[in-house]
Amino acid sequence: MRRSALAFVAFLAAAPVAAQEVAPATAPPLTVDAINAADLATIPAQYVATTDDDVAERQPDPAVVRLQVLLDRAGASPGVIDGFDGDNVRKAVVAFELMLGVPTDGVLDPDIIAALETGDPVIGEYQVTQDDVDAIGPDIPTDYAEMATRDFLGYTSLGEELGERFHMTPDLLAAINPGAGFAAGDHVYVAAYGPDRTGEVARIEADKSLRQVRAYDAAGTLLVAYPATIGSEDNPSPSGSHIVEGVAPMPTYTYNPKVNFQQGDNTSVLTIPPGPNGPVGSMWIDLSEPTFGIHGTPEPSKIDKTGSHGCVRLTNWDANELAKMVKPGVPVDFVG
Repeated sequence: MRRSALAFVAFLAAAPVAAQEVAPATAPPLTVDAINAADLATIPAQYVATTDDDVAERQPDPAVVRLQVLLDRAGASPGVIDGFDGDNVRKAVVAFELMLGVPTDGVLDPDIIAALETGDPVIGEYQVTQDDVDAIGPDIPTDYAEMATRDFLGYTSLGEELGERFHMTPDLLAAINPGAGFAAGDHVYVAAYGPDRTGEVARIEADKSLRQVRAYDAAGTLLVAYPATIGSEDNPSPSGSHIVEGVAPMPTYTYNPKVNFQQGDNTSVLTIPPGPNGPVGSMWIDLSEPTFGIHGTPEPSKIDKTGSHGCVRLTNWDANELAKMVKPGVPVDFVG
């Protein structure tokens, strides 16, 4: 498997192009029909990095939405589906190439497009339920001491709740449902990402250089790959090999500034309640290295964009999917 990791390193070293001016977007308007009929061949073969100003002025591309959903279905997670090309999307393309057993150049060529395409719509419908509406709670405080006074750290809007359920940003959900009230009984458009991947994970790689988690079965086949935030400069993740010791859905989180990190002015040990908007999201995969784990996040759009406190952070849905495929004793190798 070391060759695969080196192939990823070579890809990231060569594929992204330095930030530069880009031509105005020529994609069709973002509609459900446009997404379902999008031609992936309209996406540049290789990602061209853009400046922050360019990104701020861009609109979601229907073809990129389609690509992201298809990659998600294949087990090569692009992270949050938002309609924007970028590093997480291109790492997912490389992971899909590894799954196919073809050279890993990260290029979205006709063969890769043909292997991804199913001809099926990538946007489906969902009927909002009363349970969805009733599950929405108050805003989440940022201070851990205030969080500790709550019973549950749940979703604060239907856009957030449905966005996470269907792996989308709330902005994309709103964009393809203009004027929707999201009331109980309403039918709304959502990403049809497909069922969770299944299989039995025998080994996990947490690649610190590539900021990606990859899970393999006993035959060495790549089952799933996820973009990840792995540690930070101030709080680096461990090195070497560690073991999965257990899985905890909807975990509480014990904050101890003497063991973890300093959050605000909090100097006491605090027990943060469970919930998808808690510090470790909706899933904790415990590792043999004390205080370290693979876990979810309350901010899926920031995966691979901000540092964690030493742990391995995935979107909640990717962490939940991975947790269903691992058992205690599975090795986790920190590489890169």
